[in-house]
Amino acid sequence: MRLRQIEVFHAIYTTGSISAAARALHVSQPSVSKVLHHTQYQLGFELFTLVRGRLVATDEAHALFVEVKDIFERTASLRKTVANLRNGGGGHIRLAVVPSLGLYVAPRAIALFRRRHPQVTFDVQTLHHDDLFRALYERECDIAFAYNPPQHPRMQRRTLDHGQLMLLYRHSEMPDPGPSVPIAWLDGRDLVGLASSGPIADLLDGELERQGVNIHEVVSNQTYYLAAALTRCGAGMTVVDEFTARVSADERVGFRPIDPAITFRIECVHLEDRPPSRTAEQFIELFTATLREVRQAGARNDA
Repeated sequence: MRLRQIEVFHAIYTTGSISAAARALHVSQPSVSKVLHHTQYQLGFELFTLVRGRLVATDEAHALFVEVKDIFERTASLRKTVANLRNGGGGHIRLAVVPSLGLYVAPRAIALFRRRHPQVTFDVQTLHHDDLFRALYERECDIAFAYNPPQHPRMQRRTLDHGQLMLLYRHSEMPDPGPSVPIAWLDGRDLVGLASSGPIADLLDGELERQGVNIHEVVSNQTYYLAAALTRCGAGMTVVDEFTARVSADERVGFRPIDPAITFRIECVHLEDRPPSRTAEQFIELFTATLREVRQAGARNDA
């Protein structure tokens, strides 16, 4: 299929009619019909059938759309990047971050970067670790920020900063906390935990096992920000990364570091054969500075 055929097929599939597709593409209805008929003739099967006066996608069209959607999105991203470069030397950054970095650090860094470089645009996804690597491998994003990412032969990694795990709790549960919480204190207590294992959950589980600490997991969930929300609502304490903890703290909820400290790396990851652009490198530098700013501000507040 040629690019024009892909555009016409995508427009008809998403709008549901020849007329709507023509309006979306800013062309005439006969031209859309002509491209569709030619495409179906080349493929050797129908993509749409007429049912009660309406176009209905065939099974073949549904299967084809899965592939076409990815090509269409990449083409749109390419056009956006070209337009940005033409209109002032900007650029387009496709970024993926773990959900906890998407709560505050990534939005703050993006906002600061856009003030300095208003021509640059972003496409941002929050993904779990496994999906981050899939997005990089399938070229859905250019760079990813993750915690303790595993080794991968096609990936290049660099450490930007470090973080640590925190116990998040309601003040009513710990009215007089010390500067840190001994991990042994968690033994036998109700905690909100993570249902799926990941680099950070593995760190906590390993330390609990080494210290002989058994927690009572009362609720399982998939993300740290949901764990924090459950704690805020009184479902139980939870152990989260410090960035989730700092964003979640308020008049009802506080946090303290675990003792001994459980630390992790915050790393930038990209495909080995696709190094970041100059614009992306500038953003990585600002993102790193934002990480340190958030941690230093939190340290001052903790003190």
